[in-house]
Amino acid sequence: MTTSPDLAAPPDSGGLPNLRPSSPRYGEKIIFGILAGSAVISVATTVAIVLSLIMPSLDFFRDVSIVEFLTGTEWSAGFQDAQYGVLALLSGTIQVVFYSLLVSIPVGLGVAIYLNEYAPDWVRRAVTPVLEILAGVPTVAIGLWALYALTPIVADLLPFLEWGTYSIGVAGLAVGLMSVPIVSSVSQDALRAVPDSLRQGAFALGSTKREVSIKIAVPAAFSGIVASIILAASRAVGETMIVLMAGGGRPQFTFDPTEPVLAMTSFIGQTATGDIAAGTTTYDTIFAVGLLLFTITLILNMLAIRMVRRFREVYE
Repeated sequence: MTTSPDLAAPPDSGGLPNLRPSSPRYGEKIIFGILAGSAVISVATTVAIVLSLIMPSLDFFRDVSIVEFLTGTEWSAGFQDAQYGVLALLSGTIQVVFYSLLVSIPVGLGVAIYLNEYAPDWVRRAVTPVLEILAGVPTVAIGLWALYALTPIVADLLPFLEWGTYSIGVAGLAVGLMSVPIVSSVSQDALRAVPDSLRQGAFALGSTKREVSIKIAVPAAFSGIVASIILAASRAVGETMIVLMAGGGRPQFTFDPTEPVLAMTSFIGQTATGDIAAGTTTYDTIFAVGLLLFTITLILNMLAIRMVRRFREVYE
């Protein structure tokens, strides 16, 4: 009987056949190349975005002082006596994030705790797709709903406040409702990763379902919950259409939820579609505001990574 050359026993193998493939694994090399190329494309895209924002921003800061830009409270870009105080836009963005988190954190976290700790399987299977549908609704549709339906509801619930047609409070509320699936899905994944042995041990010590959910499961999944909150905040920072349609377009430095306010994203969306000559200071404001918006989002993402690493619980 003749032994195949590929399976012939090497001299030092103790008589065992050689099972190594005779040809290189080209398939694995192709997959490795595709994955490495995807990573390079992601990094290159990020670098290209940063460079496209930095270059026009430098032209803007040659005409406008960076101190005036970062500390001024008056914004009237495009007018004769133009003012470029970005705090008027930044205050609108901060309010959108604040009001959205007031809604998305308790509602989203409550949904996650209920679905993971209390709800039976059939309820979980029915509610989860609905949340996914809410996450996929176009923001322009949510903006229309906020303008024509949510604003009258809020005015009826809070009649002691003078609500106008546009208000940053309603816009933040709509963004918060849109961010509920982000908080609930990520928090639910974090709660699901908590070992059942912790829950069973708490039940064995006489803890109630509420105590196990609030004092055991939530602290154990705290890093994931914090990550979901910061992701929701990043989503609120970058939201454009809802804020543009329901928040109004008046750039003013105020923290009154009933007032129309112009946020940074809505300014970019409003100005970039206008007839503005390229190379002018007004045109370059889009990139300066965009660079500031990119920096805020980067800081939030870095904060999320730091918080996750700080509060991460490792179970064996």
